[in-house]
Amino acid sequence: MEDPDIDPSLQAFSVLLRVYTGDFGPDIIAGFIVIILLLIISAAISASEIAYFSLTPAQLNDLRTDKRKQSQTIQHLLESPKKLLATILIANNSVNVAVVIISSFLMARMFDFSQSPVLGFLIQVVVVTALILMFGEIMPKIFASQHALPLAHFMAKPMLVLRGIFTPLSSILVKSTNLIDKRIEHRGHDITIDDLSEALELTSGNDQTPDEEKKILKGIVKFGDIAVREIMRARVDVTAVDEKTPFGELLEIILESGYSRVPVFRESFDNVTGILYIKDLLPHLKRSDNFRWQELQRPAFFVPENKRISDLLHEFQTRKIHMAIIVDEYGGSSGLATLEDILEEIVGEINDEFDSESDAINYLKLDDKTYLFEGKTLLNDFCKVLNIEDRIFEEAKGDSDTLAGLMLELAGKMPDSSEIFQFDRYKFQAETVDKRRIKRVKVEIADEDDDEDEE
Repeated sequence: MEDPDIDPSLQAFSVLLRVYTGDFGPDIIAGFIVIILLLIISAAISASEIAYFSLTPAQLNDLRTDKRKQSQTIQHLLESPKKLLATILIANNSVNVAVVIISSFLMARMFDFSQSPVLGFLIQVVVVTALILMFGEIMPKIFASQHALPLAHFMAKPMLVLRGIFTPLSSILVKSTNLIDKRIEHRGHDITIDDLSEALELTSGNDQTPDEEKKILKGIVKFGDIAVREIMRARVDVTAVDEKTPFGELLEIILESGYSRVPVFRESFDNVTGILYIKDLLPHLKRSDNFRWQELQRPAFFVPENKRISDLLHEFQTRKIHMAIIVDEYGGSSGLATLEDILEEIVGEINDEFDSESDAINYLKLDDKTYLFEGKTLLNDFCKVLNIEDRIFEEAKGDSDTLAGLMLELAGKMPDSSEIFQFDRYKFQAETVDKRRIKRVKVEIADEDDDEDEE
C-alpha cells in the first residue's frame, strides 16, 4: 500500500521503477537518437510552413531581384503554393507518426504497463504528444515568424527534394482540394467595382435616395480606379509664371487668375522650380519691381500621370499640401492636379466666388440629343455630363483622356470640320479645328432603335 504522506511525483517514480523491465541496450539508445533526429526534422518542416507563407511583399520583391540559387528555388516553390503546403503537411505528419510508432516500440521494450494502464497511457500518449507539440510545432513556428526569410533560404533545397518525393501524394491532395473549392465557390466571391456599380444602378429607382447622394456613392465606388491624368488640368490651361517675371507683372497675373497657388517655372513649364503661395506675397505687396519674390516659392510636388487619385489624396493629407505637378513618362510636365480636383470626383463640381461661369460650364446643350463640348473636356467629365459609364470608351480612347484625344484616336488624323465619326451610339464632329488642336466638338446621341435599324 502506498503512503499518502509521500510526494505524488515520488510515488509516480516508484511505480515507474516497478514497471521498468531493465532492458536498455544499444537498440534502445539508437531508438532515442532516431526520435531526437525526427523531432528536429519535424521542427524544420513546421517552421518552413510559417516561413514560406508569411513572407512580406517587400521580401518577395527582393527575392525576384536576387540572383542566388536559393532565392530562385524559393520563387519556384511559391509558384505552386497549394502543392508546397500539401508537401509540408504530408512530410510533417509522416515524421510525427514515425515518432509515435518508435516511441511506442521503445516504451513497450523498456516498461511493462499491464499492471498500470493509466501510467502507460500518460507516457505513451500525453507525454509524446506534448513533446511533438512543444519541440515539433510551437517553438519552431514562433522562431520562424521572426526569421522567415533566412529560414526560407535554409530550407529551400530540402523542400525541393521533399516536394519531389511526395509529388504523387501531394498531387492527389491538391486535386481533391480543387474539387472541393469548385463545389463551394458559389457560396461567395469578391465584390468588384462593376458589382457595386450595378448595385447602385438597381437602387437608382428608389425615390427615397436623393440624386446628389447617388452621385456621391457612384463617385466613391469609382474613386480608387481613376488615374491622375484623367482629372488633371492640362499644361495649356495652367496659369504659371516664369521666374524672371517682374514683381509688378506677377501681381497682375495673380490678380487676373484668382488662384491661391501658382507654379513657377524656368524657361518652360517642363522645368517647374516651385509653387508660389499667394498668402506669402501679402506682406510684400508694396515692394518695387526689383523685389526677389522667387525666394518665397515653396518646393513643388511631382507625381506620375498613372498615379491613382486615392493614393494622391493620401499623400496630400500626409504632406499637408493641395497641389501636385503631373509629369509624363519622359519627365515633362503634363499639367497639375489639386485637392479640389480630387474631391470633385466624389461630391461633384465645387465652385467658389473666383470661379467664372466658363470654368463651371464647359459645354452647351443644344437639345436633348445634341451637345457642344470644349475639345479639352476630360472624358471623365464628358461621361458625367451624359450620365454614362466611362468604360464605354476604354478601348477606343487609347492613351488619350480628353474628348479631342478620343476624336483623334477615332479619325487617325486631324479631322476636318465636316467629318463625322461614330462610336457606339455617339456621333462626334469637330466643330472648330485649327492646324494644331480640336477646339470644340459636337456630340449627337443616337436612339437605341436607330442603332438596331442600322444593324
